[in-house]
Amino acid sequence: MEGKWHVGLLVLTLMVETSFASLSPTGINYEVVALTEIKKALHDPYNVLENWDVTSVDPCSWRMVTCSSDGYVSALGLPSQSLSGTLSPGIGNLTKLQSVLLQNNAIYGPIPDVVGNLEKLQTLDLSNNKFDGEIPVSFGDLKILNYLRLNNNSLTGSIPQSLSNIGGLVLVDVSFNNLSGPLPKISARAFKVVGNPLICGQNSGNNCSAVYPEPLSFPPDSLGDQREGSRSHHVAVAIGASFGAAFLVIIVIALVLWWRYLHNQQIFFDVNEQYDPEVCLGHLKRYAFKELRTATDHFNSKNILGSGGFGVVYKGHLNNGTVVAVKRLKDYNAVGGEIQFQTEVELISLAVHRNLLRLWGFCSTESERLLVYPYMSNGSVAARLKELQLLFISFLDHIHGRPVLDWSRRKGIALGTARGLVYLHEQCDPKIIHRDVKAANILLDEEFEAVVGDFGLAKLLDHRDSHVTTAVRGTVGHIAPEYLSTGQSSEKTDVFGFGILLLELITGQKAVDFGRGANQKGVMLDWVKKLHLEKKLNLMVDKDLRNNFDRIELEEMVQVALLCTQFNPTYRPKMSEVLRMLEGDGLAEKWEASQQKVETPRYRTSENTPTRYSDYIEESSLVVEAMELSGPR
Repeated sequence: MEGKWHVGLLVLTLMVETSFASLSPTGINYEVVALTEIKKALHDPYNVLENWDVTSVDPCSWRMVTCSSDGYVSALGLPSQSLSGTLSPGIGNLTKLQSVLLQNNAIYGPIPDVVGNLEKLQTLDLSNNKFDGEIPVSFGDLKILNYLRLNNNSLTGSIPQSLSNIGGLVLVDVSFNNLSGPLPKISARAFKVVGNPLICGQNSGNNCSAVYPEPLSFPPDSLGDQREGSRSHHVAVAIGASFGAAFLVIIVIALVLWWRYLHNQQIFFDVNEQYDPEVCLGHLKRYAFKELRTATDHFNSKNILGSGGFGVVYKGHLNNGTVVAVKRLKDYNAVGGEIQFQTEVELISLAVHRNLLRLWGFCSTESERLLVYPYMSNGSVAARLKELQLLFISFLDHIHGRPVLDWSRRKGIALGTARGLVYLHEQCDPKIIHRDVKAANILLDEEFEAVVGDFGLAKLLDHRDSHVTTAVRGTVGHIAPEYLSTGQSSEKTDVFGFGILLLELITGQKAVDFGRGANQKGVMLDWVKKLHLEKKLNLMVDKDLRNNFDRIELEEMVQVALLCTQFNPTYRPKMSEVLRMLEGDGLAEKWEASQQKVETPRYRTSENTPTRYSDYIEESSLVVEAMELSGPR
């Protein structure tokens, strides 16, 4: 008994130490003070920083603030919020910051030198503001910085030579400022300086369309002449050795193929694992193919967690004991070249939010594309909705026999998913359209917090400059009508999918399966609309809830779902509006306005225009392709 008491005291002590890790001896949270200083220095006309409360102990629940697993502020995302004022030097006290996104505002004044003290900073985007003064020389101390965007400001002076000290830069964009002086030798994949008259003037001699790193130097001609005499001899030896080695490799491969065939096992080759010599890509880890093959027991079918339109997901155990989810992409040839794949993967990894599945790393060879994510022990929402047994999460659950997902958890999942999509649509740069929002792509962490997965993969496997694609990537029953019929997607495509997700949470049904039964006709959306008109909402509620739900919240959630699934995409709300409605703000006004709207000529009902969602599915020529692209997970 005494031993258990000591263990409990130790756990309590660790919890207290973790909770107050960023507190001063006087009990003041330095990060709260720093964020409050940032808020005071900014003019916030739309009160997006309203819940930044100086009396709060924990800023991790504040809007536009993301925290790491150890409770420190890791990302500050305030893009396109109509903010003005100055950037407070207090930002230097957020020592764990990894990402700062303040683009597309009207912030003016100098960039604080203390930003150069943020040692963990990987992304800094201050573009499209009114910053003036010089670029701080201290930026050269940001050793792990990947992305630096300062374009479209009023910066003056020269570009600091200290930036050449940063080895992992992917993009440096200082275009459209008033910079001058010589260009430093920056080892970034893209270095943009266009729009600086003093650098890119007619007499400057600089090619300012885009400046890239200097190519690798080769030996001078004199050295080549000295070797000319022995070169032919080396060539002959190399050719002979190559033929011999190739013949030996063919024999070995043939024997392995025959042995594998006899043992009926999958065959995986990684002939050119060193296809790209880079070990890391920004802050992502590059895994060796052999390591992931071993972790998944040679991609054993027993380790499959799910499969879908983008590939198969396997559970894996790394050498250090970490449990991961390995997504093996199919259609890897559609990803494009190695550089394009790496660029898209980096953009996905920059989306950091508590409700988004964090990309840990990747693997890329000439024949394989794999992504590595943290393993979510509670699986997907779709899997939980269909579980028949009870989940004894706590002693209270055991006593009351609550179902796997009770009503409060389902509403929490809706709110968490909405927050994740708001981040993708309105706080990412560039923004990310998911294109396959559904219960199977919403995962649950240890605390049953919703985590949106598979975002960014549609663009990764279908890279084009516009939203118009030749293949619909999604799941029948979740695809917006305009996307199903034209292949054109937008943020409103995701809003439609989110509306269907709400109906999945309410009914416990899968929209893609609903209507396939012998006694059912139509799809879930049409059925819900019918019950709503008949005021029979109780009939649509998941029976596993055993009538334990809030009737008012049910009515509100159904209204939000119907607003999201309007056929005319221009009538659908933005995800930020959807989030506010779920939080109880503005739903009544939106619903009343939707009942008074008249269909525009483009979407007006006619003999040739479907009036039900099931009609869109039946008439679309893309259904077969869409179903193949995103099967059950």
